[in-house]
Amino acid sequence: MSAILSADDLNDFISPGVACIKPVETLPLQKPEEPHNPYEVTTEDKLPAQDHAPAQISLTDCLACSGCVTSAEAVLVSLQSHSEVLNTLDQHLSMSIQHGNLSEELGNSVNEGKIFVASVSPQVRASIAATYGISELKAGWMIDHLLGGPLGLASGGTHGSGFTWIVDTNAMREACLILGADEVATSMSSPSLNAPSESTSAPKKPVLTSACPGWICYAEKTHPHVLPHLSRLKSPQALTGTLLKTVLSQQLDIRPDQIWHLAVMPCFDKKLEASREELTDIYWRPSSSREPTPPVRDVDCVITARELLMLADTRGISFPSLPQVPISTPSFPDPLLDTFLFPQRESQPSPHKRRRRNQEPAAGPSGGYLHHVLQTQLANSPGGKLHTIRGRNADVVEYIITRPLSHPNPSPHLSHAEQRLRDSSNNIEDEIREDGEEQVTIFRAARYYGFRNIQNLVRKLKPPRTRRLPGAATTTKQASKNNNRSSIATKTPNATAAGNINDYSYIEVMACPGGCTNGGGQIKVDDVGLGARQLKGTDRGNEGMSQKQWLEMVDEAYYSMSSSDTEIDDDDEGDLNMRDDGDEGEGDRKGNEMVNGIDVRNVRNVLRHWSESTGIEMGQLCFTTFREVRSDVGKGAEGEKDRVVELAGRIGGGW
Repeated sequence: MSAILSADDLNDFISPGVACIKPVETLPLQKPEEPHNPYEVTTEDKLPAQDHAPAQISLTDCLACSGCVTSAEAVLVSLQSHSEVLNTLDQHLSMSIQHGNLSEELGNSVNEGKIFVASVSPQVRASIAATYGISELKAGWMIDHLLGGPLGLASGGTHGSGFTWIVDTNAMREACLILGADEVATSMSSPSLNAPSESTSAPKKPVLTSACPGWICYAEKTHPHVLPHLSRLKSPQALTGTLLKTVLSQQLDIRPDQIWHLAVMPCFDKKLEASREELTDIYWRPSSSREPTPPVRDVDCVITARELLMLADTRGISFPSLPQVPISTPSFPDPLLDTFLFPQRESQPSPHKRRRRNQEPAAGPSGGYLHHVLQTQLANSPGGKLHTIRGRNADVVEYIITRPLSHPNPSPHLSHAEQRLRDSSNNIEDEIREDGEEQVTIFRAARYYGFRNIQNLVRKLKPPRTRRLPGAATTTKQASKNNNRSSIATKTPNATAAGNINDYSYIEVMACPGGCTNGGGQIKVDDVGLGARQLKGTDRGNEGMSQKQWLEMVDEAYYSMSSSDTEIDDDDEGDLNMRDDGDEGEGDRKGNEMVNGIDVRNVRNVLRHWSESTGIEMGQLCFTTFREVRSDVGKGAEGEKDRVVELAGRIGGGW
C-alpha cells in the first residue's frame, strides 16, 4: 500500500473501482427527453451528448466504503497536500500570540484569523537529516524555521502567515507509550480473555498496535475479526491534535475551527487517519458548551517529508539555506503543558533544556510501543529476563520474558495459567534454560512489519472454523487431544515459533517493512534532486546506492541524537518531576518512576492536569474506536451493478 505510493508517480489505476459507491451517488439526473419516434433513423452527429460529471471522492467517502480495489491514497493526496497548506495560509490571517495570550492589536480580525500549529514526527526529521547530511537535531531546527520562522513561509504569501507553535510528537508519544502499557496490563488482568470487546474497556488479548493507519484501514475493511484486539489508544498524531485543539480553544476562548493543525508525518496513510470521524471535536467537546456545529478535525492537514520539501520549493525557499539554530516561539497558554511540550526552552532551568530523545535502536523505528511494554513488564518483574527470537524474516521478531521457576511471582495481575505457562518448542526451552535452572514464561509479545507478514498474522488470529456435520470435531478440539506432544505448536493453524498466537499479550503491527522510517512519504534514494547531492563528511555520493542502504542511513539519523541532547543526569531527574498535588499514581506505588527513560509520574501528572483543566474525561481525550467497514454495492439488484460498471467505464475505469 503506502510503502510504494508516491505523490510524484501516481500512474497506476486510480479511477473508482466497480464497487465504488460514490459514482452511484453522484450519477447526474437524466433530463426527460422529448417524445420521439422509436423507428426514426438518425445519424451519429445527432445523438445527445453524454457529459457526466466526474466522480468526486473525498477522504471520508473512501473510509466509508470497502469496494475500492485500487490505490485510493492516490486520489486522497491531492486533498491534503502542500498546496492546501499554502492556500490556507493565504486565506487566513495568523493570530498573534504574546505572553501566551492573543494580541490585542488584532481587534475585529480575531474572528477571521486562525492560529496555525504544527506537529512533526521524528521519522520525518531523520529523513531530512539523511538527505542533507546533518544531524536529526539540526534537521528539526530547519523544519521549525520553514514553518514558523521569518525566513520561512511567513516571508511570503498574502498575509505573511506562519505557524505559531511547532510541536515534537515525541512528547505525546511518551503519553501513548505509558497508556499503551496500562492497556496491556488491563487486558492481561481481564477475567475473561475471550470476552467480546463491547463488554470490556480493554481490547482482547493479544493487543494489537493501532498507531499505523494503513494497518487499521486494512483490518477494518478485510479482517473484522481482529478489531476486538486493536488498541483503543489514539496515535501520537491524533493525541497531539486533540491536545492542541482542546487546550488552545479553551485557554484563548476561540472556536476549535480557528485552530489549524498541520501534521508532518512519514506516511501517506496518516491522511486517512486525520479524516476519521472519530478524531473530531464532536467526540470531546462538551455538549452544553455551544450550539451544534459541523465536526472539526483534530488534525486538519497531513503532509509528508517529501511534501515538506515541495512546500519550500513552491514558495521559492531554499530549504538547505534555512538556519540550523533553535527558533524562538511564544509561550504556550498553559504553563505546565508549555514545560511538557517544549522542554528545551532557553528560559527554563538547565534540566529542562534537555531534548526529548527518540527511542534506542532496540525499540525500532516506529515509536517503540512494544519496547516500552517489554520494559514495563521487566520493571514490574524483578529477576525477569528478555529473550528475542527472530521469525521467518527480519520484520517478524518474537519476545519472551521469563523468570526462574524458584523465583516468587511479583506480578499479581497475571493469572495462574499465565504464571505456569511453558514453551512448547524444545529449541526455545533449551534457549531460555540458564545455569541449569528452569525458566517460567510470564510474558510473550511479537513484532510484525509489512503486509506480507501481517497477512500471516491475521490468518493466525482468525477463529477456527467449526464443522457442522454431526459428530465432527472442531480444529480446537482436535488440537487439544494432542497438547501433550511438543510438536503441536507447529501443527495448529494459529501456531508461531514460540507457541500459540493467543498466548501473546501484545503485538506491534506496522504496514511498512522496516517500520515508520521507511514510510511511503519519506524521501527516497532516487528522488529528484537527491541524486546530485554528495553526502557531507563522506567520500561517497548516493549514486548506485540501494534503497536498503539509504534506509540504513535514515535509521542512523533517527538514532543519531547525541547523549548531551538526550540523556538526563541522575542528579537532575528529580528536578524534572512536576509537583504532584493529587494521589500517588501507579508509578509511585510501584516505585518505577523512570521506565524506558520516561518519567512515568511526570507524564501521568500532565495527563491528569490536561483532563482536569479542560473538564473532559481521559477516555474522551486519549482513546478512540474502530468499526467494521461494509459495502452493499454490487450485492443488490443487477441493474445497480451494471450502472456502476457503465459509469466507471465512462470516466476512464478499466481492468
